[in-house]
Amino acid sequence: MIEKIFGKFLQKKRRKPFSAWQIELTTRCPLLCKMCIRSESSEWQYQDMPLEDFKKILPYLKEVETVVLEGWGESLLHKDLTECVRLVKREGSQVGFVTSGMGLTKDRVSELIEAGLDFVGFSISGTTPETHNAIRVNSHLPEVLAAIRLFQEEQKRLGLLRPKIHMIFLMVKDNVHEVPSVPSFAKEAGIEEVVITNLCHTINLWQEIQRVFVWDNAMSPYEEVVRQAEANAIKLNIRLKKPALSASNVPVCAENPLRNLYISAEGEVSPCVYLYPPLPSPFRRIFCEKEDRTDKISFGNLFKEPFSKIWNSSPYQEFRNRFIKREKEYKESYFSLLQNPRLKNPEDNALSEPPEPCKTCHKILGI
Repeated sequence: MIEKIFGKFLQKKRRKPFSAWQIELTTRCPLLCKMCIRSESSEWQYQDMPLEDFKKILPYLKEVETVVLEGWGESLLHKDLTECVRLVKREGSQVGFVTSGMGLTKDRVSELIEAGLDFVGFSISGTTPETHNAIRVNSHLPEVLAAIRLFQEEQKRLGLLRPKIHMIFLMVKDNVHEVPSVPSFAKEAGIEEVVITNLCHTINLWQEIQRVFVWDNAMSPYEEVVRQAEANAIKLNIRLKKPALSASNVPVCAENPLRNLYISAEGEVSPCVYLYPPLPSPFRRIFCEKEDRTDKISFGNLFKEPFSKIWNSSPYQEFRNRFIKREKEYKESYFSLLQNPRLKNPEDNALSEPPEPCKTCHKILGI
């Protein structure tokens, strides 16, 4: 998800060892989104990252190209968000976050832009208030659009092209009929880039029923809907990034734990946001229509030990080596296909198993 959403920031000349660090400032959120894993839990662990702890991360950011100040909560709720943006910029990284825009004011927008914010994404789940508001409960589409305009007006006043603004549309069955109109909706809002995403982490019946991708070899019935959105995006000169709707044998998932990582509000270092939710361990998820219980994965706490010790620990190296091996196998299969076109597509060839906690995540299916 990180590289799909923030692709244009991550695809610059790679001069640093790490592509992106996702840093969770808070687990609090004013919304009650139907697709969120918080929707059915009474054991959600609410926490903000203290600024003094956040500063402990700063020395390592010189090796990171992009910092995403976001986790399982709404970053705008963190009282020191502007200062965190300013501190990251001093270390030379690109910095931004995704938001519902709730509660944004002109003064807050001015502060964030002055601090050096590079990008901001606005999450929507419909191109009409009725659809969006029903899925992102407590969010109101006109308020999201008003928040976008606050940034645009301040950019115009200051004569700046940053932050880059993009729109993120989470696709489920209840809103899939509006997907073709997303490019025109973005155009009207003055946004030139849209990212359509899947509901990939499901924990209850509603979420499982709502996913539009298929995990077997069948073709999703919603492929045509996405193609219509692509065609409309081309006509309107909107950059559109879409998810896969059918499973494939990818060697490394889109979270790319070889170059990215996630730091929770309490400082735990995990390969990705999906492996360390603010819930008791093990946490629930549904994978390929079967319920699973998965242990939270942390390889160390950055507030208590040096990052080099965490990154180079044997368990973390073993975790990454699984993906490195899969990547090598995939490249060898692709090279063999070039030499002999009669061989099977490399995606059809068996790869070594991924790390244990990744076996029951839809991201490993390329979704």
